[in-house]
Amino acid sequence: MSDSITPAVQDYLKAIHSLGGAEQMVSPIDIASRLGVKAPSVTGMLKRLEAAGFIRYGVGHGAQLSESGIGHARRVIRRHRLVELFLTRVLGLDWSEVDAEADALEHAISPRLEQAIAAHLGEPLEDPHGHPIPTVHGHLQKRDLQPLHNFRPGQRVLIREVQDDNSDRLRHWQTMGLTPGVVVNFIAYQPLDDMFHLEVGGRTIHVGSEGLAGLQGELAAALPS
Repeated sequence: MSDSITPAVQDYLKAIHSLGGAEQMVSPIDIASRLGVKAPSVTGMLKRLEAAGFIRYGVGHGAQLSESGIGHARRVIRRHRLVELFLTRVLGLDWSEVDAEADALEHAISPRLEQAIAAHLGEPLEDPHGHPIPTVHGHLQKRDLQPLHNFRPGQRVLIREVQDDNSDRLRHWQTMGLTPGVVVNFIAYQPLDDMFHLEVGGRTIHVGSEGLAGLQGELAAALPS
């Protein structure tokens, strides 16, 4: 990477990408919220990223990643997700602990170390939270997923991805068995109480929409046999 790709620049590119900035404009307010910074500081950085050719930026419209920006963002995402998997699979850290660790380590990994980690892990396709890992060439698998609270009784749903930035939620989901790769049977829904009755791993659990927020899945019946 060139000297202009500082950790701060990497964080911005990754944040814009995570907000859908590879396909559409992303508002500075959303970027500020994602990064936990104040809006005025975002404006200055977006102008810097535009000057470097990483984004297209329009005042009042937002920012969208350029082809170069997408490439740099996905390299950071690849390293982050590889580190998460390495920390869980090799070092035995809990999946609720690795996001923050990966945030710090993703900036320090060289391309050589990145490839060594990927080779050691067998060129994995997903991180511990089910998110696809970009390839070394920057390809990122696109999925058509829905929040779990969008599904209704009678449906069988495969959990594919879970939000990874809240350790308490991750531990709670793990306790309930709501992890990537698990098929959930939606048994009943009580709208007045906003309460789902789900069958997971042979047991029934009861959880509201807020408890499912951050879980993404797809109909199991829609999967290829």
